[in-house]
Amino acid sequence: NRHDVTLRKYLNNMKTLTIMRHAKSSWKDISLRDHERPLNKRGHRDAPEMGRRLKKHGVRPSLIVSSPAVRAWSTAKAVAKEIGYPSEFLEKDPDLYHASVERSLDVIVSQDERCNNLMLFGHNPGFTDFANFLVPGLTNNLPTAGIVSVAIHQDDWNLFEQPPTELLVHDWPKKE
Repeated sequence: NRHDVTLRKYLNNMKTLTIMRHAKSSWKDISLRDHERPLNKRGHRDAPEMGRRLKKHGVRPSLIVSSPAVRAWSTAKAVAKEIGYPSEFLEKDPDLYHASVERSLDVIVSQDERCNNLMLFGHNPGFTDFANFLVPGLTNNLPTAGIVSVAIHQDDWNLFEQPPTELLVHDWPKKE
């Protein structure tokens, strides 16, 4: 019917973007390069928990792209498992390693327009800045394993003009 066609057209003209900062990492082995630091005990607990919360919120990415840093990649794999996203479809993008807002935007705009629900895993301070780019004034810190998910009312991934967004999820492990 006409209503279904209108709803489909509306949904097709919308993108959903979710960003997640990696879970808590270990500083135990000081010989490791920053890129190689693994998750610590809390990180191994928080990453799957946040995946379960994402599932409850109904976040279903069609594509997950992560920084290749061990702590971000481990977080992405744990979340993917909890939400039923096939791990073989996870992608690494070196541009997400300590990405600025501009670098994150470059990664996003390069995605296929047919992908309507994108999830990125990365690092601070860039992801706090990016969260505030998406939702001005949202937070002064995106904590480890923190998530921001927004609906973007346009049909492409060009976010450089800062299109209006609708906050869908703002969550982190210690949020009550």
